[in-house]
Amino acid sequence: MAKIPAASSSKDGDIGSRHGKKPWHLVPLAVIVVGLGLGYALGWHRYLTLDYLGHSREMLNGFVSAHHVLAPLGFMVIYAAAVAFAFPAASILTIFAGFLFGWLVGGLCTVVAATVGATALFLAARSALGGCLKERAGPAVAKLAAGFENNAFSYLLVLRIAPFFPFFVVNIAPALFNVRLKTFVTATLIGILPGTFAYAWLGQGVDSVLVAAETAGRDATVSDLVTPEITIAFVALALVAALATIVRKVWAPRET
Repeated sequence: MAKIPAASSSKDGDIGSRHGKKPWHLVPLAVIVVGLGLGYALGWHRYLTLDYLGHSREMLNGFVSAHHVLAPLGFMVIYAAAVAFAFPAASILTIFAGFLFGWLVGGLCTVVAATVGATALFLAARSALGGCLKERAGPAVAKLAAGFENNAFSYLLVLRIAPFFPFFVVNIAPALFNVRLKTFVTATLIGILPGTFAYAWLGQGVDSVLVAAETAGRDATVSDLVTPEITIAFVALALVAALATIVRKVWAPRET
């Protein structure tokens, strides 16, 4: 009787061992999903609104005045946790920072907290999803993934500067590709600087907007703060970053 070649079962063996392995890599992402659902179930998202800031600004200002160190540290922990658990509230919390601590201190606290929270979410998503897109997608998506990986810093920088994509989406998307942690952290830290300080600056002057909204009998929204000039500035910054990517692509030395 002819023997069955052992090599023919290697692929099946790899697949079987992969499926037989306990999915511990999914635990961090599962914690985030459960935490996000729990947060909404408990109504924590109601505290991440301009309406809450309007009704609680005197109490919050009093707490900040009484706790010069604890207040910014506590805010950074809350901000990092909100980002790590994918709460879509980065813009609102940055406005909070500017209102409570001023544009400079608030902006600096936000940059650190946002980078920490974004990195935690990125690592959790990469642990669970890393590489799965290229393995299951067609050649077109695989080519896009290769382009993203080869120019990860430039791509991420554009996505961070441009205000068109939710912050939590940009935290998760790079996890689908082989983006290095150092690249992700550096591009995030640099890319969020313009938007962070712009929103912190808006937050520093939010008190008059909140008073006007209360006088008009309605809740304040982010759109009350964002002017056309701010939007144009964000778009211009994104175009500059995109142009840098194009120039680098065109003028980069060809491999021999």
